[in-house]
Amino acid sequence: MGAPYNAPHLPPMSLLVITLLPGAPGAYPYVTSIDGQTPERHGASPANLLPPAGRGVETVAVVPAARLSWQRVALPKGVGAGSPRLRAVLAGLLEDRLLDEPEQLHFALAPGAAGGAEAWVAVCERDWLRAHLQALDGAGRPAQRIVPELAPDVGPLRLHVVGAAERPTLLLAGAGVTGGVQALPFDAATLSLLPAAPDAAEPQDAIELLAEPAVAELAERWLQRQPTIRGAAQRALLASRSPWDLAQGELARSSRARTRRRLGTLWRDLLHARAWRPLRWGLALLLLANLIGLNAAAWRERDQLAQRQALIREALTQTFPQVKVVVDAPVQMAREVAQLRQATGAPSPRDLEPMLAALGAVSEPGAVAEALDYAAGSLRLRGLRWDAGQPAAANERLGVLGYQARSEGAELILSAREAQP
Repeated sequence: MGAPYNAPHLPPMSLLVITLLPGAPGAYPYVTSIDGQTPERHGASPANLLPPAGRGVETVAVVPAARLSWQRVALPKGVGAGSPRLRAVLAGLLEDRLLDEPEQLHFALAPGAAGGAEAWVAVCERDWLRAHLQALDGAGRPAQRIVPELAPDVGPLRLHVVGAAERPTLLLAGAGVTGGVQALPFDAATLSLLPAAPDAAEPQDAIELLAEPAVAELAERWLQRQPTIRGAAQRALLASRSPWDLAQGELARSSRARTRRRLGTLWRDLLHARAWRPLRWGLALLLLANLIGLNAAAWRERDQLAQRQALIREALTQTFPQVKVVVDAPVQMAREVAQLRQATGAPSPRDLEPMLAALGAVSEPGAVAEALDYAAGSLRLRGLRWDAGQPAAANERLGVLGYQARSEGAELILSAREAQP
């Protein structure tokens, strides 16, 4: 399994998976991982010497297959995972199938189980599980989730040969396995009890055979088939991704913590799991396409802006050839026009005569002001009476002429728009 944990500096991790011992607390097998897919470090250590479960690290406890039994029950309607009567109902349904008293056992219902349907129930010794959880809690490595090493499923028959060569164990799961999951000694007597493959025409293709390195040769010799090598650390990581959480009833954590753990697991799988690889590639390509599109649009905008600026500079230099250096074309254009107007004596929109002409164009016939005051391009008129709706209508027409009017008490102020802030 590797050397016991004693290194002062640990590699980064986001997942700590601890396999509980079949007996009393002792040196726990563990594996750490950054992405939840690949083992980063593994070994076996007492609880107080396990890698620290700091902030952002999810700690998962794995219950060995040999410590769990599985029962199939039909839940009454109205009884589900959150029902306060769940334990009493499960104890009543399983009382005749259990060797121990229900008070000595811990029950965990399958994820997604609902009243009125059949569901799997995981059963283990309560005191044994509680002792290991208390040992991890006391060492500062509290388990945030508790998962089974193997869980019942409807997939192909899977055989896991694990343990040491002198005492191998065979774990069975999948279709055709009585009780959902079984843990049996790996010997000749056990081989005769193996369930038949669902596909009799191709029995070898209907069975998945896996083995730990220490017992791979033994598994190949006895089963006449080369197994897929899967170490204990890889099996623990795979178990940590199970949808099961045995922390139910009196061992349950808060709903907020469970939600946070699920989101953390989903995020880790989204970033690293092989099943999500097409989605990751799709998102990456989408972001790349958007980035290329944004850059192309920005390039087009810059090109169009440069073309407009070039046209403005060209209009300035062609209209006023004496301008040799263009710094701010609009400002220089306005300055040259003002100088030209001053040189030729042409009136400016800020002069009094054009302002009076614009005001006369929008005023009612016969409207006369009592007094007027002109200064710095602003014309103030007193005593000019307009109807209630006339200022708004006049402003629309004045806007076309380049002016704007506003009222201040009894005065009407007319100014050029370019003079407004």
